[in-house]
Amino acid sequence: MPDITWEAPFCAEGEACFRFGTDNDGNAYISVNGQEEHYLTDTLDALRTLITDIKAGKADHLL
Repeated sequence: MPDITWEAPFCAEGEACFRFGTDNDGNAYISVNGQEEHYLTDTLDALRTLITDIKAGKADHLL
């Protein structure tokens, strides 16, 4: 398992809590809070793009 530095959980409504993390190799990680051993990973640029697009409403159709 990579050496991941996790941020504090980001919680929306109820129990929908996620954590973002990074490692020293420039990778970004997303996990459900409390299940950090199961994560998605990509580059920091890809995570930045994902968050920017979500804030811009590009994923609203999924809600």
